Amino acid sequence: MCLAIPAKVLKIKGDSAIVEVRGVKREINILLCPEVKIGDYVIVHAGFALKIIDKKYAQETIKIFDEIETLNRKPRKP
Repeated sequence: MCLAIPAKVLKIKGDSAIVEVRGVKREINILLCPEVKIGDYVIVHAGFALKIIDKKYAQETIKIFDEIETLNRKPRKP
């Protein structure tokens, strides 16, 4: 299964951007979102920004990912 995840745009250089996802920075392609600006949040899939999204929506989604990660760390009962 593949997921598209929200990321914050930190830097832009040509058709690429540096984004941060839960503390991890990576380079992505922004050809599909040429209007993106530093500080915007985008949905990223397979190294491409697919869509600019609302900051509140991005933060809510990241919070859900954090909650899932916390649940996965808890020991499961047999």
